[in-house]
Amino acid sequence: MDVSTHGTLRTPEEGVPKTGRRGCEHPWTQPDFRPQGEAETAGIGHAGRAAAGGHSIRRCGRGKGGLQMRGKREICVLLAAALLLFAGMPAAATLDSELIETIDVVDEAEIYEQGEPTGAVDVTPLFEVTSPSAILMEQSTGRVLYEKNPDEPLPPASVTKVMSLLLVMEALDSGAISLEDPVTCSEVAAGMGGSQIYLEPGEVMTVDELLKAAVVASANDATAALAEHVAGSVDTFVAKMNARAAELGMTNTVFKNTTGLPTEGHLTTARDIAIMSRELMKHEKIKDYTLIWMDTVRNGEFGLANTNKLVKTYQGITGLKTGSTSEAKFCLSATAERDGMGLVAVVLAAPSGKERFADATKILDYGFATYEKRVYEAGAIDPMKVLRGTQPSVALAVKNPQVEVVVPKGSNQKISTKVEVCEDLQAPVDKGQKVGQISFYLDGELLATSDVVCQNDVPALTFAALVLKGISQLFGICEPV
Repeated sequence: MDVSTHGTLRTPEEGVPKTGRRGCEHPWTQPDFRPQGEAETAGIGHAGRAAAGGHSIRRCGRGKGGLQMRGKREICVLLAAALLLFAGMPAAATLDSELIETIDVVDEAEIYEQGEPTGAVDVTPLFEVTSPSAILMEQSTGRVLYEKNPDEPLPPASVTKVMSLLLVMEALDSGAISLEDPVTCSEVAAGMGGSQIYLEPGEVMTVDELLKAAVVASANDATAALAEHVAGSVDTFVAKMNARAAELGMTNTVFKNTTGLPTEGHLTTARDIAIMSRELMKHEKIKDYTLIWMDTVRNGEFGLANTNKLVKTYQGITGLKTGSTSEAKFCLSATAERDGMGLVAVVLAAPSGKERFADATKILDYGFATYEKRVYEAGAIDPMKVLRGTQPSVALAVKNPQVEVVVPKGSNQKISTKVEVCEDLQAPVDKGQKVGQISFYLDGELLATSDVVCQNDVPALTFAALVLKGISQLFGICEPV
């Protein structure tokens, strides 16, 4: 969806840039920014077409070229005859096409635009990362702020556990499991190998202890035990992991196991890892584990140390997960929050553990130094015409009028909005019914969207009322609305 005009919003005194509408010869204006002196009632639903030089429905009545009426008496006779004529017709009967044309006709999808560019802020990164694949994504909006080969499929090592942990947290939130549940370790879980807490077959631990071990120490045996508790078996859990990845739009991901241990075909990308990391961080409870530096399980007998060294060194760190194997090299999904803005930095296949953390630090520093999150208030939208309704129009509203956007610091509010509404809105109309969408742009880049909805119900006219309305407009008894 291209935006032809962007930038600083103009005040009513300054006027508004006008945008042509497909199929219309005259431009029209965004209703929030109507120039001074324009009549508020110039047009209903389509931004005051008459006053703005846009389309309006032809009016019939006295005057040059109009229909000359002999008097109210003749009009009443005509109306009475029409009602008698149509009284016996079934409700589903079709009105004459010429008569329909005198009733409200809504033009093609209408687009409001506002804003013009005021000069881009330079956000060019002044650093280099050694990792061959990396990405920086803002958590709440999903906006990508930095990327380097973000869609290259690579083995993720234990960063795989981000998805495993997401499914566990969702099971906790749904009530399917609880933190106090006892979990009995199986032969399969005990035989995982790699990073582990050395679970024995038949050993019992709570979900809380297993979560701690999986997050802090990246324990493969604990992760497998959790998978079996949630889904019944590791294989079933892996199927759920892939299904959830598809739901999240992780198009370049295939999971073969729950842990990230080397397996042929077990691949994902930096972008997909950022997507699932965003989703996991929506569960505030996970921070109770990701921010642990050192702890124990088995009543203090077995020590745990966090594999994510940024927990001790990076301001605002909130998580998340490390991973390393000889095949995957050194990987990391790091999350941090400052001044109300959360970021996810993902690096894959770094040459060393030290460079992995250094790259993530550079990327996070760049994000916090260069960008900020703002709340953008969507303006009001003019009412929209309703065909064959008891009211001629319906009030519209933006479903989520306050939209969070991430912009470069010092960008001077270069936000553009575009509103698209449906063509022919016919009664009945329900309160809350979606009729369009508002999109928010920064220099042509889509930042966010929100639905445009109806604020009230509009019942449909009865057949008799439709006939009266059509004849009234045809004979100029009243001006059409």
